[in-house]
Amino acid sequence: MRSNPAGLSASSLDGPRIDAAFHTARQTLLAARNQDGVFEGRLSSSPLSTATAISALALAEQHVDDDQHADGKTDTAWFTGVMMRNELSELFTQSLGYLAKQQNDDGGWGDTDLSPSNIATTMLVEAAFHLTGVPAKYTGMLERAQEYVKVQGGVVGLRDRYGRDKTFAAPILANCALAGLVPWSKVSALPFELAALPQRWYHKLGLPVVSYAIPALVAIGQARHHHHPTWNPLTKFLRDRSKQRTLDVLEEIQPASGGFLEATPLTSFVVMSLASIGQADSSVVRNGVEFLLASVRADGSWPIDTNLATWNTSQAVSALDWEFDADFTGTGRHKEGHDAAPTEEELQTLDWLLDCQLKRQHPYTGAQAGGWAWTDLSGGVPDADDTSAALLALSTWRELYPNVRCEAIQKAALAGIDWLLDLQNADGGMPTFCRGWGKLPFDRSSTDITAHAIRSWRQWQQQLHLKRNDPPRSARIEAAVSSATQFLIKEQKPDGRWNPLWFGNAMQPDESNPVYGTSKVLLALEPARHDACGFAVDNDVLVKAVNWLAGVQHACGGWGVADVAKKRITKLHPKEDGHAVCSVEETALAVEALLPWAGQDAKIAQSVQQGVEWLCDRVESGRHTEPAAIGFYFAKLWYYEELYPQIFATQTLRHASQLAMQSTTAALAATV
Repeated sequence: MRSNPAGLSASSLDGPRIDAAFHTARQTLLAARNQDGVFEGRLSSSPLSTATAISALALAEQHVDDDQHADGKTDTAWFTGVMMRNELSELFTQSLGYLAKQQNDDGGWGDTDLSPSNIATTMLVEAAFHLTGVPAKYTGMLERAQEYVKVQGGVVGLRDRYGRDKTFAAPILANCALAGLVPWSKVSALPFELAALPQRWYHKLGLPVVSYAIPALVAIGQARHHHHPTWNPLTKFLRDRSKQRTLDVLEEIQPASGGFLEATPLTSFVVMSLASIGQADSSVVRNGVEFLLASVRADGSWPIDTNLATWNTSQAVSALDWEFDADFTGTGRHKEGHDAAPTEEELQTLDWLLDCQLKRQHPYTGAQAGGWAWTDLSGGVPDADDTSAALLALSTWRELYPNVRCEAIQKAALAGIDWLLDLQNADGGMPTFCRGWGKLPFDRSSTDITAHAIRSWRQWQQQLHLKRNDPPRSARIEAAVSSATQFLIKEQKPDGRWNPLWFGNAMQPDESNPVYGTSKVLLALEPARHDACGFAVDNDVLVKAVNWLAGVQHACGGWGVADVAKKRITKLHPKEDGHAVCSVEETALAVEALLPWAGQDAKIAQSVQQGVEWLCDRVESGRHTEPAAIGFYFAKLWYYEELYPQIFATQTLRHASQLAMQSTTAALAATV
């Protein structure tokens, strides 16, 4: 990379304009903080989730036992007091009306109102209409859906979409079989009997589903065994004998909210499957139904998950630098030193985040204490990405307020660090939930999660001076970072990019999002250029990534590998130019990753300048709050989160403003 000492000159970045945009962005983000001090956010409504919830409620209602009273009146054993049958019919009508409005021009449905059609969601919507028996009011709607599914290859096309991972393919086909759309022979026979074995054995059993999908394994497996039992007498015997034990497992791991993972699709698949085999009155189904009824939205839709409150809050406080003063207009560090005092609002959020840390072994995955989940609700499961985000947020607090909650924060941080260290896979990468599963998506090591862990480990090692104060733990961290770094280097594509796991782009041929992945890895590895702890990375690895990232910037100044918001953008701004192919989320992340390199190369400096101007344009036009469907949930399920663009824009504009200030100061000093 060519040296350019001047880098971003004082005139390259419009400091006052960036300051104004940053102030606007942070004001918008601050307004999203609720009375409990939490940045709960709002996930997009999901046609897929809505379809599965409707199917589950319809099957539960159809199979529940009715009680006959002495006076001759009949009511439903457990819908009474929750929702009467006529109210449920009204809900079905409303929800199906929501789905009808979401159908795309090609006849299919996508996972959000910004998403292209996919075969999975379309098949599930078809099943929902069939199971409710509510006639479609829109002429030709289901006919067009059937044609879309046919063009996409039907059952074969669905299986091609998921490959050998049966986590989602089996439930979708089971849902369709329950609706009479496909024969049960098309549904894979899942070895649910294995769930009767000790939990610690799961990762060694070669299960055809990922670690978080044990409820689906049991429920779908039992439904398939009930409706289409195996011909093998030994297997049939084993499965018959294990039915009750595996149902007990489901009851044991079901969270207090009733929602497995707080996820509508997973909970719905469990409810519909068990209801169809005579378990409609079981506690698992009852609690699952109550979860679904409690989480439906006013328009009859459901999101994929209740919320991402912990994930959003960790990232939001880092973007805001823990500054909750609405009138604060600066961009540099504030209230530093031993006499610094946080506000009550900041303490409220800190205490909430500390309380979210898992304090005991998790019954669902067997995870030990020390990690954080994406939500504070009972269905959350600790994972590496959310734990890293919380650790970074706590690190920022400790820098600002070293004497406030010092012992509690250090204790939480050390537990989180150790939790991540224990999770690391043998290949050096970080999985999401469980160490050693490794074969299927969302269990194997991934670049974005590994990069996040590296950042949290490095931050706390330096902040706590572990090399001096705790040599054994420091040695573990150094070994973990070294191994994780080598994993990332091996995962880099020949052109310099990295593909992430938890974020994607539905318009890409492989549905990946290398802008997100490359940005996250650069943020983790770039400090290694200045590291005195032996974590050095070959500069060619980083330069290749920087050049790739700058090279995919659009002429308008933004990033977004494909038209992630075409449906909405075209509808609202039909004459808009290249801005339509960009997203606030991807642009903000790319600019943040490139900022440290702007002082070394004129081309990168220009790229950063254009990216910052694009973000400022977005803020000034009030469109920095428009999300893109880049969230990649379990099993290729897309979502968007309304806080993502606000968080990412605030974080990047703060850093850009700081850089502009430094450039101006340096320029003034040079003239003296």
